[in-house]
Amino acid sequence: MSDDPFLRELDLEVEADIELNAEGMVGPDDLGSPGDWLVDPVEVQEESIELRSLHGAIEALESDSGPDPAVSSA
Repeated sequence: MSDDPFLRELDLEVEADIELNAEGMVGPDDLGSPGDWLVDPVEVQEESIELRSLHGAIEALESDSGPDPAVSSA
């Protein structure tokens, strides 16, 4: 695991955003009229996907134990 304070802080922020995003999601039966929506449910779902992808990338960076093996030293 990385000791990078920036990555740890970013991970905490993304996790908080994921929780907030989950609170804003509604089921298909609770959508109501589009005129009553504060946000578009499709945008909430897309944001959720983006946040989970970012969270996965952060976890990959945190668990990276060394240089990229694809990069060869000359």
